[in-house]
Amino acid sequence: MFIAMNRFKVLPGAEAAFEEVWTSRDTHLRGVPGFVSFHLLRGSKREDHVLYSSHTIWQSRAAFEAWTTSDAFRQAHRNAGGNKPMYLGHPELELFDVIQTVE
Repeated sequence: MFIAMNRFKVLPGAEAAFEEVWTSRDTHLRGVPGFVSFHLLRGSKREDHVLYSSHTIWQSRAAFEAWTTSDAFRQAHRNAGGNKPMYLGHPELELFDVIQTVE
């Protein structure tokens, strides 16, 4: 298993708009080979931002990497640049190989 996470620092007052962008869009992930699940997470509130993370689980790193060069990836991210006014800085991509899973 492989996990890809993007961390977003959302400006105060932009939380509802940020959540609407994410929850109303087509992620283009369903049917992508190797895709397991997606989660949008809201984290702690700080003085200058609210922390959010998008979290995708993949069957393998290769499946994730194949998705990043696919048409589905391009379609899912085609309007991403228009949301910059909501963020404090750039999103931070973090990639993880799963070492242990307990279910």
